[in-house]
Amino acid sequence: MPKILNGTELADFVKERQAHSVRALKSDRKFPKLVIIRDSDNPVIMKYVELKKEYGSDIGIIVEDRFAEDLIGLKEIVRDASADPAVSGIIVQLPLKDKSWTDEVVAEIKPEKDVDGLNSAALVKAGKHPIFESATATAINWLISGYDINLENRHIAIVGKGRLVGEPLIRMWRGAGHDVTVFDSKSDLKELRNFDLIVTATGKPHIITNEMVKSGAIVIDAGTASEHGILVGDLAEDVRSRSDLKAFTPKVGGVGPLTVAVLFEDVISAAS
Repeated sequence: MPKILNGTELADFVKERQAHSVRALKSDRKFPKLVIIRDSDNPVIMKYVELKKEYGSDIGIIVEDRFAEDLIGLKEIVRDASADPAVSGIIVQLPLKDKSWTDEVVAEIKPEKDVDGLNSAALVKAGKHPIFESATATAINWLISGYDINLENRHIAIVGKGRLVGEPLIRMWRGAGHDVTVFDSKSDLKELRNFDLIVTATGKPHIITNEMVKSGAIVIDAGTASEHGILVGDLAEDVRSRSDLKAFTPKVGGVGPLTVAVLFEDVISAAS
């Protein structure tokens, strides 16, 4: 039977350690604080914001939710939070309503407060070393490490080249010498059947179907989208019903919980 890559179980273990770390910081008069900046009341966006608020509350970190509806307002909020010594970390809850604003807004985050690693790829391209890497890409590394998945000698496919998952993960894994082939939603995805490990993060619901996944493959779904108000991933449901896979992430509780755990790990580091 396949191994279920349960990120929730790993995140719960990490959370216990983080709560202890936050108590130690507070005893040293350091009070970690995360600011979430958004431009939408979209139910999917708000679900992610509430999950972060709940996690922060569980481990004793202050989480503030700040809103602006235009580019000027968003940039002003980011600049204010970057200049505020009481703020340890800042994230911009993506996607913004106008995706063309993204680079301008996230560029305002000070590197030492960019706990989601939103500017990590841009910093690398500029020849600088980011303080924090992409939280989701790091979460995938935590997940495969937690389940003792060795990337050596595996034929790896990454589907999607976005700034939150694909782009940083491609850079990390190729930099480590792994065999990585990159696809996007317009590629011939039937070629995925040749790969041992597939990481998908297109945000296109159910784009990865049975005929694209070979027997014995490992499949990690890091895609998120809203379908009729419900959060869904890139994997078609019948892929998860197969008994011949080596491992896969569940519909709920795979990469997502670990992404939040990584984010707060970075907030703790920024406050230390």
